[in-house]
Amino acid sequence: MTELKLTNVSKRYGNNVEVLRDINLEINQGELVVFVGPSGCGKSTLLRMIAGLEKISGGTLEIDGVRVNDFPPSLRGIAMVFQSYALYPHMTVRENMAFALKIAKKSKAEIKEAIDNVARILQLEPYLDRLPKALSGGQRQRVAIGRSIVRDPKVYLFDEPLSNLDAALRVATRLEIAQLKEQMPDSTMVYVTHDQVEAMTLADRIVVLADQSIAQVGAPLALYERPNNEFVAQFIGSPAMNLLSGTISATGPQTTIRLDSGGTARSNVPSSAAMQGAAVNVGVRPEDFSLGDANAIADSGSAAALFSGQVDITEALGEVTLLYLPAENGRIIVKLPGIHQGLRGQNIALYADPAKVHIFLAGQSLLTYKDHA
Repeated sequence: MTELKLTNVSKRYGNNVEVLRDINLEINQGELVVFVGPSGCGKSTLLRMIAGLEKISGGTLEIDGVRVNDFPPSLRGIAMVFQSYALYPHMTVRENMAFALKIAKKSKAEIKEAIDNVARILQLEPYLDRLPKALSGGQRQRVAIGRSIVRDPKVYLFDEPLSNLDAALRVATRLEIAQLKEQMPDSTMVYVTHDQVEAMTLADRIVVLADQSIAQVGAPLALYERPNNEFVAQFIGSPAMNLLSGTISATGPQTTIRLDSGGTARSNVPSSAAMQGAAVNVGVRPEDFSLGDANAIADSGSAAALFSGQVDITEALGEVTLLYLPAENGRIIVKLPGIHQGLRGQNIALYADPAKVHIFLAGQSLLTYKDHA
């Protein structure tokens, strides 16, 4: 059954400021769904609307089939983990986690059992009698998560819970959240983050928000491999997908594009005869390029590369090497596995497997373009 359903949900401030519009989404029981998008896209606002901390301007929010638009947060069956921990500084870990249960008038035995169980899951047993000031950032965040778990809510909401942690601690806590989800397979979780790694590694499905609405919903690898539009193509993946403008020169089961930069791209995305001559953008992820020697290719008269140019910047990161080549509208980025030295200043040719070449017409993937036939 559907645990959480949003139908035509919108959010406005006053009469002129529209933050979100036409949000339609179903989140099933046991799913961990992650909201991502650029700053100001409304992902935290949407989470707060689900929590009842922001009023819904239009549409319907249902939890377990019950319309909860006008329910206060305490009656929605949700628990929220905030970015800032929001722990009571004068209470111990045990008291922080017990507070909501005491308000709910649970018995001492029920409270102790719930806290002991959650402390075991989150490895907080040695810290139950400590105050928050005696804990590390990661331990405080686990306490905030534990305070939510003991309430046994219908839906867990996480609002960028790792953004205040340093890089190493963020990785460790992310793994703990993933393990927690495995131990609670029937729990429904909605998670907001700006970190792509968190989204890709934690989510059952990702909801990409842009332009006050949903740009695409899907499994992490589905969004990476089959983005519906240029925004999702460039937002998911780091570095972002390269886009090169061109014109369709041959249609059929395989499409050929003559690029404005002079190169030629071939894609396994099919196209209809009516698309001959259409202006498109070709998308290639940095890691999907392979290299050739541009000078040798020119001398031998070999087939045209997708792109040719001189490497003007290299970044050696150890596990990968990034190459930057000047292009008409910015730079082409190439991501090579391992260490590659001596490429700065070299003329190189770039190729890509046709199965990895995306085509966008009017900003939309040719695979989903409404007139594609």
